[in-house]
Amino acid sequence: MEFQLLGPVEAREGTRRIALSGSKVHTVLATLLLARGRVVGDGRLSELLWGWEPPATMNAQIYTYISRLRKLLGPRAELIRRQPGYQLLAEGARIDVVEFEQLDRQGRLALEERRFADAAELLRRALDLWQGPALASVTPYLAEAEVPQLEEARMTALEHRIEAELALGRHQPLVSELTGLVSEFPVRERLRAQLMAGLYRSGRQADALHVYHEGRAVLAEELGVDPGPDLTAAYQAALTGDLGRLPRPARTGSTVPGRRSYAPRSAPVMLPPDVVEFIGREREFEKLCAALTPAPADRRQTFRPRRLLINGMAGVGKTALAVRVAHAVAGEFPDGVLYARLHHEDGTVKDSDAVLAQLLHALGERPEDTLAPGRGHGRLDELIHRYRTSTAGRRLLIVLDDAANELQLDALLPVTTDTAVLVTSRGRLSTVPGSFAYTLEPMGTAESHTLLAAVVGGSRDAVEPDVARTIVEACAGLPLALRIAGTRLAARPHWPAARLARRLADPAARVTELRIGELDVQRTLSSPLRRLSLQEREFIASIAGHDAGAFTASATARSLALSEDTAEELLERLVEGAVLEMAGIDAAGEPRYRFHELQRLVAVGCRDRESDRSLTRAG
Repeated sequence: MEFQLLGPVEAREGTRRIALSGSKVHTVLATLLLARGRVVGDGRLSELLWGWEPPATMNAQIYTYISRLRKLLGPRAELIRRQPGYQLLAEGARIDVVEFEQLDRQGRLALEERRFADAAELLRRALDLWQGPALASVTPYLAEAEVPQLEEARMTALEHRIEAELALGRHQPLVSELTGLVSEFPVRERLRAQLMAGLYRSGRQADALHVYHEGRAVLAEELGVDPGPDLTAAYQAALTGDLGRLPRPARTGSTVPGRRSYAPRSAPVMLPPDVVEFIGREREFEKLCAALTPAPADRRQTFRPRRLLINGMAGVGKTALAVRVAHAVAGEFPDGVLYARLHHEDGTVKDSDAVLAQLLHALGERPEDTLAPGRGHGRLDELIHRYRTSTAGRRLLIVLDDAANELQLDALLPVTTDTAVLVTSRGRLSTVPGSFAYTLEPMGTAESHTLLAAVVGGSRDAVEPDVARTIVEACAGLPLALRIAGTRLAARPHWPAARLARRLADPAARVTELRIGELDVQRTLSSPLRRLSLQEREFIASIAGHDAGAFTASATARSLALSEDTAEELLERLVEGAVLEMAGIDAAGEPRYRFHELQRLVAVGCRDRESDRSLTRAG
């Protein structure tokens, strides 16, 4: 039996093509083949079939796809149910990906041993296995997870094949092929350097230099970086005449084309300490780690790019989750883990140039070197250029905590595919290219009880169930509030827990009670309110005093004498800023909105304090 993944997913038995129908069946087959005989969990299959929002019937649908594959593949391929998922065993089957990798390894070994003719032949056979774009008939979720490294492997093999043929003196026939490849992949520096070598050895030195200068301009315009070692070395060799020689190819075992080589240095680690009492969020934690960590079968020379966004209201635990994830996957990023908080403690937004200077210093630049001349946009552009150059080709994880908006974030995003970025934000950053967003919700009741008990710890007797229930209800699933309540009880073992419960049960006193040391619910939840426009603050002040519960744009418009369009626009902006949350759809099909109860109480307090100040000024 033969399986094809390097092109449309296909299965053949002899000369008979097995009729697979639908992207879901293709996806299940491709996923099991790429696992190389290992068990693929139901959760992984679900993620690759439907993304992060699977249907309620996902297990039944997966079983249906597996049953269909069993019938189609017959006895030559064994599909086995093994917890927590499924396993495909196809002894003796020919899988084009496996054959490609074997030929690629043999070709690279021949290249290292200077057996150039063997290397060129082996790598050409490997590339001939490609019948079009890889995994062409699968879901976009599997394509996003697997295609980048497959395509990178293909391009690396292509560059190695060209390197072998250049070493054999076949430069003239290669010029035409390389010209097309450089046009298709203008920022792949190794291809451009190889085109320069082909042109130079064909007696076209001026054209070779033109290719370099064109590449330098493209890299600056599209990526904001300078040429790397491969292209720079080709340029210098063209000027000195060394490019006319047949060079000894560099070792290929650990080199990724286009990646900058850095002298060994200690990898920076800037993460805050991990949270000791990290409770709950298992599902979110696993998904974020999986997105940042390739499965064992994927550990090739390339690294999957990731831009992950964690959205949610203030105090919901975004930073704790991001730091926890970053600590867990730090070993996957040998060049370091960077961390930057993008707001000051008072809630004001940090200037991008200050953040860039901090990150550049961690990446090895001296502090005085980050003091670029000029002010304003000129200095910022220079720092962005240095930052993008410093991060290019490095396997870094960058955690950007509490981003204000896309404009602030744009300056801090690397442009190459090696570096992963994990962003937390209260607002919903919807226009960050190549990103996947996850919204963190308040905790459920069971997780809230577990977190409260963990923070209280063994410093006092267990909190009575009724008292614990009152405290948990008052904290409304907000991890920050639960940590404060638990810390207060742990710090005052002589206090009856019922005393704190009584104080928290009073809505008028609740927010002021949720404060200890630097942890302060009122300060934290007031920060997003301070970022609002005057119109939005006045709107919040008008609706915050209403009874708790859900409301619609039409009801709000009637109560405030606004047009329904205006009310809905303001409500949607407040949802985007994580001040309000969606509460579903009513019977008439109209969206319903609500405050988180603690956010509503903070908004009421801000309104009342503003009213008192106005009366004082009037008096």
